[in-house]
Amino acid sequence: MARVVLSTFPMIDPETYREVLGEAVDEPVEIEVAELGSTETLIAAADGADAVVTDINTPVTAEALDALDLRVVVRSAVGVDNVDVGAAAANDVTVTRVPDYCTDEVATHTVALLLACARSLGRYDRSVADGEWDFRAGGEIHRLRGSTLGFLSFGPIARRMREQVRGFDLDVVAHDPYVDTETLADHDVEGVSYEELLDRSALLSVNAPLTEETRGMVDSDALGRLPDHAIVVNTGRGGVVDEDALLAALEDGEIAGAGLDVFGEEPPTDSPLLDRDDVLNSPHAAWYSVEARRDLNESVAANLRAVLVDGETPPDWIDPDLDWV
Repeated sequence: MARVVLSTFPMIDPETYREVLGEAVDEPVEIEVAELGSTETLIAAADGADAVVTDINTPVTAEALDALDLRVVVRSAVGVDNVDVGAAAANDVTVTRVPDYCTDEVATHTVALLLACARSLGRYDRSVADGEWDFRAGGEIHRLRGSTLGFLSFGPIARRMREQVRGFDLDVVAHDPYVDTETLADHDVEGVSYEELLDRSALLSVNAPLTEETRGMVDSDALGRLPDHAIVVNTGRGGVVDEDALLAALEDGEIAGAGLDVFGEEPPTDSPLLDRDDVLNSPHAAWYSVEARRDLNESVAANLRAVLVDGETPPDWIDPDLDWV
């Protein structure tokens, strides 16, 4: 009998796994739900397990992979930055993810943050709630049409965003060394260097995964290159943006505002960014819709079935030799 340990993370629905895996085998798969969160708790919870379905907050380290006898680790999300993919390969552990369950949701959420920040809706909302009625409460607001939207990374979410913003008459540029010129041209996007991306973007959408290459990439130097009316929105990974540098840029007027769905520490603890009226925050919720949560759990269960029941390579297998892993 296969044993699967699921994180208690609320996006994970144990009943979906029981249904999908239970239908696949004569013998029921043993499904357990456990609080993870650290290397120590992961090792304790997954001792003797065949598979772990983990969350964003649990580091799946070489230490844990060496200590356990897993066949598969599933990251119940798009990214795998908290999984040591190389150590998994060395231990003959398959790593999978769910790359496309929330593309529409994250794209829509990112566009919503960009528009809300550009139109200063957070400031206006608080101003009206405080009994004020003054268009000047939003600060300086610039016309959207004709401004430049820049993408840091141009994967599926950014490509979906490109389609969603076509009616706003924006110039669109992107920096992504892993996307070829032809693909960018197909989406009517101009490929640029990182420096040019920063110099030109009035709206900067950070969609990059967290890797050693991207960690802290949006730092004080990068923020200083942006126009002083620029908006920075991050729905990629928190660690890509240096939050201390972002705070300083906002305080010094180097940029006009920010929208954050992801943070270096989640939930953020005593972050001064939470108290600013030029920052809109959401609780790593860009992925969420009822439909996306259902698709996520069904896809993860299908990946588990491929490995544990069918003995196959799962559809969302992570190749440890990929450049971005």
